[in-house]
Amino acid sequence: MSEAPEPPPPALPDVAGFTRRLRSVASLLTTDRMTALGRMRMNEMRHRTARAACWIVTALAAFAATSVTHWDGAQVVAPPEATAKTWIGRATEIEAYLRTARIVRTERTERGVTQPARAFFEAGGPVTSMTWKALPPGRSRGFYESYKSEIAAYDIDKLLELDMVPPKVERDVDGVTGVAVMWVEPTKSFAALGGIPKPPPARLEKWNRELIRAKMFHNLIGDIDPNLGNWLVDPAWNVILIDQSRALTTTTKLVHQLQRIDQPLWERMRALSEDGLARALSQWLDRDQIRALLDRRTGMQEQIDRLVRAKGQTQVFVR
Repeated sequence: MSEAPEPPPPALPDVAGFTRRLRSVASLLTTDRMTALGRMRMNEMRHRTARAACWIVTALAAFAATSVTHWDGAQVVAPPEATAKTWIGRATEIEAYLRTARIVRTERTERGVTQPARAFFEAGGPVTSMTWKALPPGRSRGFYESYKSEIAAYDIDKLLELDMVPPKVERDVDGVTGVAVMWVEPTKSFAALGGIPKPPPARLEKWNRELIRAKMFHNLIGDIDPNLGNWLVDPAWNVILIDQSRALTTTTKLVHQLQRIDQPLWERMRALSEDGLARALSQWLDRDQIRALLDRRTGMQEQIDRLVRAKGQTQVFVR
């Protein structure tokens, strides 16, 4: 009686689009030179190896399902809750460091429209590097730009307790005055990710709220350049906003048509007053710029009123 044909070795589970079939150990030897006992032992070895390999790959797949996925599909080394917002609770310390830390080297970047320089500090400080750009107030490339708008946007972020804009300070580099901005990492821009990233289901509610808050902030400061390169996301699904050099002009245009409103943030926006803003921002903005911010807030209120009339408060406000 002829022997039944050997079954093919089992296929490994597909992990991250990678499937591989085990190479049969028996195929390395010539079948007609093997004894029946040798073939049986070889078959047993082969299937034990296949089962062990399947177990290992299955375990890896289970690990992958519970770990953070990096932007390119590889596994992230950082823990799931790693955040780039390391300035929270340390803003004053980091601001002082950005003003005075010794720069050891610089390089060009492609971050943002203005492509600022990246300056690195000595190891061991609270910040590894910063972006620095000298944008004296005035029109450039068809737009009004100012390094002062960058700092004012950060100060407004602090007034609103938003924590989406990284620390920024005025600093001289080689005799030129500009803005020094904390370099935030680990992050990726929406542009680098090919669009607005999609969070895992467990993070969807938080993520949607982050987007709502960011758009409200853009409307308030009149950021006419909210391109995807200026939106960053970290592994904890926090939104971080950079490059507000074209914001806080006298425009009253709202850049986003909102459908939902973060109620606590809106209440803090409504609490802003002209005198309070002047005290906090007079070094960076003039009265016309401050009044334009309040005019944009009025436009936001009108937009919200229309939404509430159409949908009702419970469908508009996120509490």
